[in-house]
Amino acid sequence: MTHLGGRAARILLTSSLAATMVAASVTSARAAEASRNRGTTVVPTLVARATLSADHLEEGPPSGAKATAANGRTGPFAGQVIPGFSAMIENRDGTFWALPDNGFGSKANSADFLLRIYQVRPRWQTAQGGAGEIEVERHVSLRDPRRKAGFEIVNEATKDRLLTGADFDVESIVRAKDGTFWIGEEFGPFLLHVDATGVLLEKPVPLPGVQSPSNPAGATPNLPNSKGFEAMAASADGRYLYPILEGARTDDSQPRRRWVHEFDTRRNRYTAKRWSYEADTDASLVADAFTVGRHELLVAERDDFEGDQAVTKRVYRVDLDRRDRDGHVEKELVLDALKIANPAGIGAGDGYGTGDPFSLPVQSFETIVQLRDGRLLIGNDNNYPGNDARVPGRPDDTEMAVVELRRQRVGANEATIVAHRGASGHRPEHTLASYSEAIRQCADLIEPDLVPTKDGVLVARHENEIGGTTNVADRAEFAARRTTKTIDGRAITGWFTEDFTLAELRTLRAKERIPALRPANTAFDGLYPVPTLDEVLDLARRSRTCDGKPVGVYPETKHPTYFDSVGLSMEEPLVAGLKRAGLDRRGAPVVLQSFETQNLQELNRRSRARIVQLIDCSGAPYDLVAAGDGRTYADLVTAPQLRRIARYADGVGLCKDRMIPRTADGRLGSPTPVIDDAHAAGLVVHGWTFRRENSFLPVEFRSSTDPAAPGDLAGEIRRFLDAGMDGFFTDHPGTAAEKR
Repeated sequence: MTHLGGRAARILLTSSLAATMVAASVTSARAAEASRNRGTTVVPTLVARATLSADHLEEGPPSGAKATAANGRTGPFAGQVIPGFSAMIENRDGTFWALPDNGFGSKANSADFLLRIYQVRPRWQTAQGGAGEIEVERHVSLRDPRRKAGFEIVNEATKDRLLTGADFDVESIVRAKDGTFWIGEEFGPFLLHVDATGVLLEKPVPLPGVQSPSNPAGATPNLPNSKGFEAMAASADGRYLYPILEGARTDDSQPRRRWVHEFDTRRNRYTAKRWSYEADTDASLVADAFTVGRHELLVAERDDFEGDQAVTKRVYRVDLDRRDRDGHVEKELVLDALKIANPAGIGAGDGYGTGDPFSLPVQSFETIVQLRDGRLLIGNDNNYPGNDARVPGRPDDTEMAVVELRRQRVGANEATIVAHRGASGHRPEHTLASYSEAIRQCADLIEPDLVPTKDGVLVARHENEIGGTTNVADRAEFAARRTTKTIDGRAITGWFTEDFTLAELRTLRAKERIPALRPANTAFDGLYPVPTLDEVLDLARRSRTCDGKPVGVYPETKHPTYFDSVGLSMEEPLVAGLKRAGLDRRGAPVVLQSFETQNLQELNRRSRARIVQLIDCSGAPYDLVAAGDGRTYADLVTAPQLRRIARYADGVGLCKDRMIPRTADGRLGSPTPVIDDAHAAGLVVHGWTFRRENSFLPVEFRSSTDPAAPGDLAGEIRRFLDAGMDGFFTDHPGTAAEKR
């Protein structure tokens, strides 16, 4: 991470340190590649796209008589719906085998949906033009004439015994060397083996010890509905299958764990091997998998949101031979499907996310295939007629998109961008949605404020009082927990994180803190849970900045003296969290900050992370107040005190007015000596907080008298950079990144 020229000694996250971090986390071969590619980054780029109308019907009996009506469509439909593709196989003639799921989402509404594998031919739209349409050439019907199902199917008494969406929920598919297909499904969950014509060859293979509520055996379930084999890959020789559970088992103590199993097709049984894959969040779903090496898989992971609400539509590379500190397979980000370069404007005008950058913001991002030429194919199940990610009120089309991973050179950055509470000007603060948006907007570091729960888990909230940032006030069962506490000498009334266990807190949802100034953010109220420190650290370490470096994390400990007084010390769980994530080491992209001083000195002794002392515009650090120390923040920015800070800290985070105070009429005045004094003490200077709304800007950078309207944020930042500031906190990292 390169900062203002010539100040290499004061750089918090230099390019060389970032490169060292990367090299420490990969094999020697990958480290050599990283060295060769220094100064470049991989940019996923859209090179081809084709779509199939959501309303397309294939021949066959009417379907969807019991489907939930949505987006102006009500069944029954006069033929067989194609509700998107859950998995695909590339053929050698430009076509693909494409597998829809069980139809309309459940056994109860899908008895009239026939299970098929469609052969489709995309007529690609590329930079050179093209139709951009998917042609359906033929299909193979899944059927059970040999009576292998083992239970009564919908078409039990018919000759062909065609299988329906009330019999199996087919979700993943691979082709064996002999031309037969193996299919992963979710009602069992089962593995199905069918021949090239779709005939079920043998009895469905259950996963030992695992039962879905839809399993016809009727045993006690320990897997939620629709959380079975959404994803499955096969070994290169076809002998082994690697089905992956989409969600966590209900009897698993780790709600982020998704099990990868190994099935031996020669012996027709599961082996003793299994691997733990850690999803980004409790609610994240494993959507597809594809083998790219001996034990390497591409894994698609998604959330259940769509459109601008979407947070996670990602492809990771995992190596089953490599485990992290907690025993999970290592994940390396390959593609964020919510940010794909589209310089040719392919698909532009087709709705949300079809410009540059392009995104696939559909709810069910469920297809990942590495094509024979190395490019990646991604696609969707559109849950017809329910999803409308592209155009509200219009069912999503089925999409196939080809992405090329292009390596491009990147230049040096002038200053470090810290995403203040994430991209909090665009999403409710301190949510994974806000942090993820900040990463897509080219932030270098994301900043979680940390407070503890009753059971000592650190979570991301601006304050421990959560009445203004969650929906807790709407929850009748928590009404009695509203109380008044004295925090850092101030009486505050509300609901406090330390009065909630993590499990209780996770039932709440975030909301916009300043809705009058950011009304657009209120559209996301009630969607996102309060994230844990572990989730934030994992998001960062599994992401990359726009210049290809690891995303940094800049945690702030809130009210440490107060929390010490109630037996919830923060330093120990913070350092433990860094260690779990492999980030408590020299060169890791981590900066620890606080408005207090003693806890930073303790963290400096306990951790190898860099330290930044925050300096407010007024008042004093509360730990000094509590200790009877008369020093104020004004005292801390004197040259002698800055030299004293440099004994335990690497930088200072200065309130903007400490650097350039405002005049009586609200304009920027002349810079103070504090930046030069901090630099003379060997400290990096980061300023806070830069926001684009007029109400936060100096008068000369405002666009109007409307306090919520955007002004010239880039112009304000430039004034502070010209004064020597090395980096800055901002609620709008995208605006800042465009101008730095």
